[in-house]
Amino acid sequence: MTGDATTPLLEVRGLEKRFGGVVATDRVDLDVARGEIHALIGPNGAGKTTLVAQLGGQLASDRGRIVFAGHDITSLSAHERARRGLARSFQVTRLFRSASVLDNVALAVQAVSGSSLRAWRPVRREAALHVRARQVLDEVDLAAKAGHAIDQLSHGERRALEVAMTLASRPTLMLLDEPMAGMGSDESARMERLVARLRAHTTVLLIEHDVDAVFRLADRVSVLVGGRIIASGAPAEVRGDRAVIAAYLGDEGAS
Repeated sequence: MTGDATTPLLEVRGLEKRFGGVVATDRVDLDVARGEIHALIGPNGAGKTTLVAQLGGQLASDRGRIVFAGHDITSLSAHERARRGLARSFQVTRLFRSASVLDNVALAVQAVSGSSLRAWRPVRREAALHVRARQVLDEVDLAAKAGHAIDQLSHGERRALEVAMTLASRPTLMLLDEPMAGMGSDESARMERLVARLRAHTTVLLIEHDVDAVFRLADRVSVLVGGRIIASGAPAEVRGDRAVIAAYLGDEGAS
C-alpha cells in the first residue's frame, strides 16, 4: 500500500449527526491505520450505522471532518469517495437477478472503470471485465459459482458476492457493515476467514455484532456507545476496559 505508514489512512475528527433532538454521533474521533482490520462495536442504537453512512458519504455530517489518504473528503459524495478508494459493502444493496454471479461482478468492474451501466448484456462481450471478475470471485471462494444465478446462492454466498462486488473497485479502505448478519455458524466461519484474507488487499473497517469474531479478527477495536467512542485500542486492552464491560460487554469482557 502507498502512503506514509505512520499517518492514519482514515482520520475522523469531531464528527456529529443529529436527527431532530437525537444525537446519533457525538463528536466522534477515530483513526484507522493502513493495512489493519479495525473493528467498530457497540450496542444497538449506539450510532454505528449512522457513522458508517457518514464515512461512506450516504449521510451528510452536521459537523466535523473526515480525512482519507491525506485528503479532506467531508463534502464529497459517496460516488466520489468510492472513486478515491473508500468503498462500502452496504452500497451494493441490489444484486442483478437476471445476471449470473460472474456478470454481477463484471458490472461492478465496469462501473468502477467509468463505463456505462445502461445494460448488463454488453458486459458479456468485454473479456477484460470478465478476467478481473473471475479474479475477484476466486478471492472470495465463489469461482465455482461463476455461472450460477443469484437465486442459486445461499445467504452467505450472496453476502460474499456483495463483498466481491466491492472488491472489484480495488478499494484502499473497505467499510464492512455486519457481513455476518443472519448467518449460521458454518457460513459465519467462512465469512470470518474471508474478512481475515481481505487484509492482503485492503484496509478494513468492520462493523459486526459477533463480538467473538471481532476479537479474533481485529488488530484494533473501537467501542461506540451513545454516539461516542468510549475506548479504542488492541483487542485485549479493549476487552478488559471497565467502561466497555459496564456499557456493552458485560460478563463477556471478563471471559
